[in-house]
Amino acid sequence: MTTHTAAPTSALDRYETASRDEIAAMQTERLAWSLRHSYDNVPAFRAKCEAKGVHPDDFKELRDLALFPFTVKDDLRQNYPFGMFAVPMEDIVRVHASSGTTGRPTVVGYTQHDIDVWAEVVARSIRAAGGSRGDRVHIAYGYGLFTGGLGAHYGAERLGCTVIPMSGGQTEKQVQLIMDFKPTIIMVTPSYMLNIAEEMVRQGINPRETSLRVGIFGAEPWTGAMRGEIEKTFNIHAVDIYGLSEVMGPGVASECVETKDGPVIWEDHFYPEIIDPDTGEVLPDGSYGELVFTTLTKQGMPVIRYRTRDLTRLLPPTARSMRRIDKITGRSDDMLIIRGVNVFPTQIEELICKDPALAPHYELVVSRDGHLDSLAVRVEVNPETHPSEWDRHSKMLQHSIKSRVGISTSVEVVEQGGVARSIGKAKRVRDLRPKA
Repeated sequence: MTTHTAAPTSALDRYETASRDEIAAMQTERLAWSLRHSYDNVPAFRAKCEAKGVHPDDFKELRDLALFPFTVKDDLRQNYPFGMFAVPMEDIVRVHASSGTTGRPTVVGYTQHDIDVWAEVVARSIRAAGGSRGDRVHIAYGYGLFTGGLGAHYGAERLGCTVIPMSGGQTEKQVQLIMDFKPTIIMVTPSYMLNIAEEMVRQGINPRETSLRVGIFGAEPWTGAMRGEIEKTFNIHAVDIYGLSEVMGPGVASECVETKDGPVIWEDHFYPEIIDPDTGEVLPDGSYGELVFTTLTKQGMPVIRYRTRDLTRLLPPTARSMRRIDKITGRSDDMLIIRGVNVFPTQIEELICKDPALAPHYELVVSRDGHLDSLAVRVEVNPETHPSEWDRHSKMLQHSIKSRVGISTSVEVVEQGGVARSIGKAKRVRDLRPKA
């Protein structure tokens, strides 16, 4: 792989190299504005503050943010479609929305200022990954209401890159354009990147011999083992980008290629907290809990203390002056409780990726046996694994899950292609339990 060094200081934005005191002063000023902007212009937020007996004037320093109410996804759904917007509709230049698979979609609105900020933080993210003007960026995130495609697109253009707006799906065409257009950077979900690798192998192409040198992966949790698998398969640097539509989209945080030690939060625009997901108590940096974000500069739809449900911890600065988040271990609302044991799909993925005989394509099937829940793991083998070895590796994974995670499972090893593929975010859990 190409060796990358840190970007020259002159190329970085001001707050990427600022002191922590400078950052804190800036955040205090911007938080005061964002609280007032939300309180004055979003009736739902003002009602929550009044119910809690708190007012923007009560905010004097950063720790005072804990006095204010949380925003949750249900707030957006209850105020569907535009009730959380803080500016008149004539000032909204773009609308994005979630898929709405569990109810009404969550709708997000952006002013032109917001679009400009978004482009800047994504450009910063691509630069942190080692990109620069002149790079060709193949974007395989979905375009449309999903924030991934257009968010990546505008950021890559802002940095001065040549954008290849492929979008998701059409895996054969993805491979054709990678081979013909010779991009140097790809932005895609990590699970779909492995689908692209499979298609390359099917066509007789060695994934290690493409023009790609950097992959910027997000939109779903992925493990360090998955990073290793992708880097080995493609001979590229694999870096993590983090975001969510309710806060902005991709580019809320992103890894630096020279360290690859967790996404750096762009703290000049997004203020992070870690809370106990059960009590809501703010936890000190370094503690594992639920990630919460407050927007500092967003005009169209500011969010105050938005509960992401992502489980991680805040880490000190390294490559930049701003704090990092650790790998997302899962989501508090995606956690499975099997016979009293908390299980996250990423725990199983980590164990699968440790066995070279197994492929990182799997699904967890939850069912009910009488009054008790049970978990089955379906996982593909690598094509080189002889069928006579399948049973042994099945038992090895079963033993590892029992030893590391603490639950008994059944494990079914299936041939390549036996687990359904997704063109976007991977669907890891199939819940067969009767609905209440």
